[in-house]
Amino acid sequence: MINTLLSQRVNEWFAQPNCACRSVIEYIERRGQLREAQIEAIKTYLFLKLEGGNKPLWELFCSGFFTRGDDLSKLHISEEARQVFESNSAARALFEYSRTPTAGGKTYLPELETYLRDNAASLDCTRLIKQLFYGVEYSDYLFSLPMGAGKTFLMAAFILLDLYFAQNEPDNPLFAHNFLILAPSGLKSSIVPSLKSIAGFDATWILPEPAATQTKNLIKFEILDQAKSGSRKTKTKNPNSQKINNHQPLEDLMGLVVVTNAEKVVLDRATLNDQLQLIEESDDERDRVANELRNLIGKIPNLQIHIDEVHHAATDDIKLRQVVNKWNTTGNINSVLGFSGTPYLSSPEKIAVDNNLKIAFTQITNTVFYYPLTRAIQTFLKKPTVKALSGLNPEEIVRRGVREWLDKYENTIYPDGTCAKLAIYCGTIERLETQIAPLLIGEMGLSPDAILKFHKGNKEFKTSRQQEIEFAALDSPLSQKRIVLLVQIGKEGWDCRSLSGVILSQKGDCPTNMVLQTSCRCLRQVRGGTDETAGIWLNSENEKQLDKQLKEEQHTSIAAINNLQKEEEELVARTSRLDHLKLPRVDFYQLKVEYSTLFLEDAQQPHDKITAIDTQDFARDAASKTRNLSNGATHSYQVLKTERGEIASFARWLFDIAKASCGRISTPELQSCASQLQPIFEAITFEEDESRYFNALFDGEEVASQIRLAWHRARRLETKSEIIPAQAHLLHIEKLAPIARQKSLYPSESDTTQILELDKSGEDITSKVQQASDAQRQLRELLAAQGQSNLLDHLQIAAPIEYSNAVRHKDQSFHFVPYNFDSAFELEFLKAALEMDELQQRKLEIYFNGEKDITDFRIVCHTKTRNVWKKIGFYTPDFLVLQRQNDTIHRALIVETKGKGFASQREFVERRAFVEDHFVPFNNEHFGYNRFQYLYLSDADDMTINRARFHDAIVAFFNETNERATS
Repeated sequence: MINTLLSQRVNEWFAQPNCACRSVIEYIERRGQLREAQIEAIKTYLFLKLEGGNKPLWELFCSGFFTRGDDLSKLHISEEARQVFESNSAARALFEYSRTPTAGGKTYLPELETYLRDNAASLDCTRLIKQLFYGVEYSDYLFSLPMGAGKTFLMAAFILLDLYFAQNEPDNPLFAHNFLILAPSGLKSSIVPSLKSIAGFDATWILPEPAATQTKNLIKFEILDQAKSGSRKTKTKNPNSQKINNHQPLEDLMGLVVVTNAEKVVLDRATLNDQLQLIEESDDERDRVANELRNLIGKIPNLQIHIDEVHHAATDDIKLRQVVNKWNTTGNINSVLGFSGTPYLSSPEKIAVDNNLKIAFTQITNTVFYYPLTRAIQTFLKKPTVKALSGLNPEEIVRRGVREWLDKYENTIYPDGTCAKLAIYCGTIERLETQIAPLLIGEMGLSPDAILKFHKGNKEFKTSRQQEIEFAALDSPLSQKRIVLLVQIGKEGWDCRSLSGVILSQKGDCPTNMVLQTSCRCLRQVRGGTDETAGIWLNSENEKQLDKQLKEEQHTSIAAINNLQKEEEELVARTSRLDHLKLPRVDFYQLKVEYSTLFLEDAQQPHDKITAIDTQDFARDAASKTRNLSNGATHSYQVLKTERGEIASFARWLFDIAKASCGRISTPELQSCASQLQPIFEAITFEEDESRYFNALFDGEEVASQIRLAWHRARRLETKSEIIPAQAHLLHIEKLAPIARQKSLYPSESDTTQILELDKSGEDITSKVQQASDAQRQLRELLAAQGQSNLLDHLQIAAPIEYSNAVRHKDQSFHFVPYNFDSAFELEFLKAALEMDELQQRKLEIYFNGEKDITDFRIVCHTKTRNVWKKIGFYTPDFLVLQRQNDTIHRALIVETKGKGFASQREFVERRAFVEDHFVPFNNEHFGYNRFQYLYLSDADDMTINRARFHDAIVAFFNETNERATS
């Protein structure tokens, strides 16, 4: 319930005119890429970080940070209790906390409220509050967002914000310098890969340029996913520890992001004695290796720890907290952030107030932010329909669910090209293989190619690498699987946005305490702004569990979920004005470069090259590798010939070699050389315990590289370039979709309405204003002639018609309305440009071209190295200032308005150089006059300076005598 108290405080803080983070949040909202849930969580985080001083919750609580200021004189409490609450901030905070209203209108902890009224003076409130928040000496905050809300991107946002502030204030302890992301045990296969997406997070969603790129460039990722040696005789160093050691010295380290598995890597082999101290069992090498990693992590300075799906860690909470507490003794822990869609404990946690009273909590008490599932469904998740099929056996539930799903979603293709999918959870592998799969394929006649069976396999029913690949590719347009049969997989952490249905037909299809998480797998949104739905089919047992968990964890019910209506996003329609403006297309020339490969040697069969490979060259000095197998004072040495690696499969080995070739070599091509490759495979593997393993002493990547080189032919890349004509429409009307209402839209809604009405009427603004002024002048003259001038003071004469700057200059801009600007600088520049007399005097028009998805005017850019052109991508300039002649575009001034950080951005520098040094000159040469010119404006300069530069560029370029192209 602490999140309830926090929410109001956060909103009050951000409403203050001097709020330090107002500009950050306004930028994020204007950028429009994060959801409401994520933005609200960021507000809470910044509030606790800056206003709360990044202090532990219990410390903030005891200091009165969360106190609402209830009027004690109006409460029925004794004078003694009132004096205690007025003098003891911890007691008052606890009292107000117990009285916090719940969703049902009751107080949160009525028993504690009653107890405090009578016993506040004798109760050690600080002790109780410390127990309430786990007694940790560091900030420990949990953020609860439902599945699909973007918890991973929220982690990335927190990391970027801390690094941004840390760069500005490197000695400020509030801001973390390095980060550890922990995924829970058992979910590594689904969660750790999703955490890798942090690396691809667009920093400009959070920070403007150049801060976004500068901060993103600080980040160095390490995924600690390497398995430790399985041999107790092998005293090899933990390979995950080595990854961290590569960043030595650690003292000044900033920007390291370590992603790993909580229990398997950090907590594996950790034991606790009676005093709850970490100990090592010296007789077991695995303990030394595991503790080596833990000790090294504890040395990373100013470390912020992110725990994903934190409700899983709660099952091993004491051990995890003890590890973090030990790290905290070094002074290196900045904060701990937990993330969960279900911030509830599997069983209530009880805290003793005294011998006669215990208070119980089911919600994890350090939940500082909570975004309910119902709100998420209304705003961005798929709208589900939950159907409880009581009275039917499991097989009939599957039949009914599949038929109804096919009726609604069989032909559904989402905007990203993925097809809709249905997940059927089967409980056991035997049931999947012997009952559900035959039911679908045999009785219902579904194509086996449309069904994916995915489980971990057993002795009777094996799994394959191909199934793993197909499961990983389910959310790709390439996947044609429609129904996925699962066993104990995909309960949470499985990010498959194209999933639109779930069937749980019997008890045990998923763990009883995870019916809510499993059912919600199909709610992820595919594309924002679309009205997406999903179906959930349950037997009576799972229906009861889902309803129970919805009430306990989300304060809602199946009935409420089914009755939810999608909250319509406030959209603003955008309208083309091309017909009114009769805006011509822009003719120009592009540089076209064609690439061809010239082979310098004849094609050869790879067989001979493979045969010539000497595997001993890759043994990595195996003959000289030794391991000390000491025993007491006696030392003996043994030369290792094998070191067990992963389980080896010849077919999978060939597949991995082909995959790493990026399409240059196919698996069939490798299989055609199987007789030459088999001896190499046998040389780098060995038999042990009736299984085959890779010999880790060999450099497997180098062996694979040499095999791929057998297909290599010496070649030379040749290029051919030519200048070709192109035409560009500044607007694709069919792509002009409504857009969410936001501050970056211009003109305003009222101005847009006036512009469109004036377009429709065909009236000239100048004459209309003049007519109104003339009418008022005539009225005044008439009254004066009649000697009734005194009536002028009593008549309500309408003020002269006035139009905004945007409306007055509507025919010199706005080929569609409204524009959506990426930056305030762009908007400020357009407003300034429309006020300039030079545009009117020269009859110039200025159009915003910065929305690259709806314009054709995009320049294909290249860079030249050693007389060879290399394509570097498209460049979409921000503005075009156009001059017409004979109903065609005669001249165009290309204007770029960018943040000052772009001066150091390599990609932009290269594109700008191409436009200035090549595009403008070859276009002017082909047209025979100065048709194009380029102007770069930076927000590093005041708008007065930029306006002067724009003025000078207009005067110089659109001079009527400047007709011939300059050399």
